[in-house]
Amino acid sequence: MLALVPLAAAHAFDLQGHRGARGLAPENTLAGFRTALAIGVTTLEADVGITRDGVPVVAHDRRLHPALARGPDGRWIAAPGPLLRSLDLAALRAYDVGRIDPASDYAKQWPQQAAVDGERVPTLAELLALARGARQPVQLNLETKLSPLAPSETVDATTFARTLVDAVRGAGLVGRTTIQSFDWRTLVEAKRREPAIRTACLTLEGGANDTVAPDASGRSPWLAGVPPGSVPRMAKAAGCDVWSPHWRNADRDRIAEARALGLAVIPWTVNEPASMAAVIAAGADGLITDYPDRAREVLRARGLPLP
Repeated sequence: MLALVPLAAAHAFDLQGHRGARGLAPENTLAGFRTALAIGVTTLEADVGITRDGVPVVAHDRRLHPALARGPDGRWIAAPGPLLRSLDLAALRAYDVGRIDPASDYAKQWPQQAAVDGERVPTLAELLALARGARQPVQLNLETKLSPLAPSETVDATTFARTLVDAVRGAGLVGRTTIQSFDWRTLVEAKRREPAIRTACLTLEGGANDTVAPDASGRSPWLAGVPPGSVPRMAKAAGCDVWSPHWRNADRDRIAEARALGLAVIPWTVNEPASMAAVIAAGADGLITDYPDRAREVLRARGLPLP
């Protein structure tokens, strides 16, 4: 493994803070993104949804998450939470998302996360402003949160891509932004509207949530009609600049294939130091992690440049 480290050292490593720094601070909040900036990341990774009044906001789920959202009465909401597209921005901002419900199973996954009561779902404009004003230049990786299997729960893919591209253009951050998605329809549309913007094809192989396996039609509904083939070649065919597989799906040979096609490879979500070391050794161009502090230590231990 160590013999492969020079391959990774030959190019700048992209350390991406997942949802800010979910392992340490409330996810997809301004407090979480500030935590990631303070640790020292090269990219802020964030999720984007769209409200009923057409405002792009930073949120992972299509619905408010019952373990994350408290109403004005201070109580965590009941499941299922309301769809983002059913709430206008003012109604969405009534919920506090600065603390995980300690009685939830979700809280057990993030024992180090420090609560920041009073945090609200940020608008994308607020995140873009934070990035633009950061002391050190930082990139953005924005994920479109929609599903071809649940089309009624969000705006359509074309509207989603247009809204996101317009926001990034308006902020003057096209050159510092990647748009990523499991639903490649938004990536094709974003690239059509703004060829200068980078796109990242997210994939997950195996298990119930596989986005690559074809359905009865012979193609996956997630991949914008791209015919089956090697996954790096499919990402290339979709016009992506980056292939972002689940880290367990990213071995040395597949990373080498992707890079030979001109794709950067940035696996997600890599949280354990041993897994980080393996991804680095395999030649990845970066990684997405809930614990950017751990990743910096792994990079430091291997003598690689730190963000």
